[in-house]
Amino acid sequence: MNITLNGEACEIDAGTTVAMLVAMVSADDGRDSRGVAIERNLEIVPKSEHASTVIEDGDRIEVVQFVGGG
Repeated sequence: MNITLNGEACEIDAGTTVAMLVAMVSADDGRDSRGVAIERNLEIVPKSEHASTVIEDGDRIEVVQFVGGG
C-alpha cells in the first residue's frame, strides 16, 4: 500500500495499524514512541485507538514528536 508519511511517499504492508507504524518510525528515527501524536487524514488518532486503527491505501499520516523544554 502507498501512503504519505510526513509529506513523503511511503510503502507499507496491508493491515498495518497506527501502532505498528509508530513502532517502525520510532525504531528508524530513534523517537520515543510514548511522546508522539498521530494525524491521519487531518484528524488526530487518539492513542487509545492506535492498535485498532488500520491504515488504508492513500492515507496521509503525520507523526509529531512532543518536545519538552522551558
